[in-house]
Amino acid sequence: MTCKGICIRYKAQKPVGTGRYASGQRRCQICEIFIKWEGLWCPCCGYRLRTKPRNLKYKAKLRARVEADSMEAAAATEIELEVQEVTAKAKIAKAKIAKAKIAKAKIAKAKIAKSKITTKVKTPCTHCEKLFVFVDKHEKNCKKNPEVVTSQKSESIAIKA
Repeated sequence: MTCKGICIRYKAQKPVGTGRYASGQRRCQICEIFIKWEGLWCPCCGYRLRTKPRNLKYKAKLRARVEADSMEAAAATEIELEVQEVTAKAKIAKAKIAKAKIAKAKIAKAKIAKSKITTKVKTPCTHCEKLFVFVDKHEKNCKKNPEVVTSQKSESIAIKA
């Protein structure tokens, strides 16, 4: 378990503003170098890499940094959830509006179709000159029709006797 010089390929530069461990760097105690490596074991010597500081002061700094990052992540996820809720509500509202428009269009089409079917030409009565759809029925019972008036008189006489 000695350094073979492979770790130099993975040597990490010191980050500005944050600590080495907070930025994801790891330290090999055998090679005595900080490396940018995702595994738990050193690629050079095979020794276990340190992922946390040993000094109490730097442990506290790392802990504070991790807590701040987790709070930021939680706030970001809350905001994303709120945005998703708002967009979902907007989509639902748009869908409802679209359904309402479709329903109104269907009703309007049905009314137009119904009006086309039921629209009939009204013609005037020959006796009273009022407009009627079924003129034949009206003319039979029209009060100004002379035939109807005479038949009603004869019927009324029969009733009186």
